[in-house]
Amino acid sequence: MPQTGKKFRASAAKVDRNKRYTIADGFALLKETTALRGTKFDQTVEVALNLGVDPKHADQMVRGAVVLPHGTGATVRVAVFAKGERATEAEGAGADVVGGDELAKRIEGGFLDFDTVIATPDMMGVVGRLGKVLGPRGLMPNPKVGTVTMDVAKAVRDAKGGKVEFRAEKAGIVHVKVGKASFTPEKLTENFNTLVDLVMKLKPATAKGVYLKGVAISATMSPGIKIDTNEILARHR
Repeated sequence: MPQTGKKFRASAAKVDRNKRYTIADGFALLKETTALRGTKFDQTVEVALNLGVDPKHADQMVRGAVVLPHGTGATVRVAVFAKGERATEAEGAGADVVGGDELAKRIEGGFLDFDTVIATPDMMGVVGRLGKVLGPRGLMPNPKVGTVTMDVAKAVRDAKGGKVEFRAEKAGIVHVKVGKASFTPEKLTENFNTLVDLVMKLKPATAKGVYLKGVAISATMSPGIKIDTNEILARHR
């Protein structure tokens, strides 16, 4: 549903839809627009990257994970599938729930009070049967993003400390949360650059033509702001 309230129109009026802003100017403007909204909650800031890839082809899928230097500002609940010493390490690192078969049964019974799932390789047989529950929610552990690992303590700390996963959707667009509206423009910029630098490095060899086609930043209740891709491309020549 389009947002047409007085506060939204006031914030939208500050954004020139035909302009491509520098990264610094874009985040400074985002702070202005979120301040105008005056919401009672801390809005989430998101980046949308329009990539010249076709994710239907496996060799053009862009997927990864990165630890943002300033975190996301969100509280992340972590579930870990591990046993023995690894389970103890996960608990020590701050995992919210740790287990094996009994945890799988809880999840099958409807327990979903977590945001990230980590597993040791030897527990994937147990986790595998939860595919229909975890898969559609994007929660299946995957070695490509570091959530299937023997170093569960590091994985838990990364998840709690601001690690975000991303993957190109059907249209080749990547959506990633990079912080909160309360963050300074400088912190948002650093998180943004860390994310974009990795996405640029992940360009598939089979991707033809323009790889980074467009970039926009936005907050939960604020209009989108287009970013000049030339500034990003200049850093990766």
